[in-house]
Formats: sequence, structure tokens, C-alpha cells
Amino acid sequence: MNAYDACSATLTRYLALCDVPARVEGELGDLFTEDAVWEGGGSAYAEKFGRTEGREAIVAMLTAYLPPHPHFRTNVHLLFPGTVDGGGRGVRGSWQMQQLSRYESGEAELMVARLDVTFRLDPDRPRISAFRTERLFTAPLPGER
Repeated sequence: MNAYDACSATLTRYLALCDVPARVEGELGDLFTEDAVWEGGGSAYAEKFGRTEGREAIVAMLTAYLPPHPHFRTNVHLLFPGTVDGGGRGVRGSWQMQQLSRYESGEAELMVARLDVTFRLDPDRPRISAFRTERLFTAPLPGER
């Protein structure tokens, strides 16, 4: 598997683990390096998400949005083809992602973000060492009837 396919597979798995209701316990942390950084970019996401450092802190932050915590009723991430640059043990990639969410409140939205991700190429899989998300577009969707 080439670097693009391997990194895309890791990112796709990460997003699938953040979907609701489909979620697998325990695997999320294995997708990140011990010293990983996860941050929001741009004015909307820098304030909303800030910066989280370290695998355990990232997993704790992410799982606060997932069941059994009441945030998303349903949530799905759709990843579009991206680009990957680099070699050796480090690879950087950029993708656009669409997210469709229905919240516990019944409100729903469509959101598009740019994901800039740096991976460390470990022997068994690429692991995310830096993840940055920046909202590009958001629009409300019809609520529940």
C-alpha cells in the first residue's frame, strides 16, 4: 500500500470511529502518536476546539462528543480525495470532509471542513501526529418533524 492509501485509510478509520452510532471502543487512541496534537483552525474552530496535546487527552476530548455522552444523535463523516506529500517517516496530507449531524436537541447541520493531517509512518500503520480542522462551510438542515 502506498503512503497516500495508507494515510487515507487511517484518516477514514478515525472518522468512522467518530460517527454515531457506529463506534468501536479502544481503537481510537491507536490511530494517534503518543505526542500527537489535535487543534481547531480558523476563527470558528480555534475558539471552539483550541489545542489538545497527547494521545490520552485527544481521546478524552473526542469521546466527550460520542455516546454515552449526549451530543450527537446521529453523525456521519464523508471524506473527499486529498493530497499527501512527504516521505521517510513523516507524511502531510490535506483533505476536505463533509459532516452531517443531528444533535440531541433535534437540530441538524451540514458542515464542510479542511483537514490538514501529519502522519508518522510506523511499521504497522500510519499514526496521526498532528491534526488540524478548519470549518469552511456550515448550513442548518431541516429539524425533526
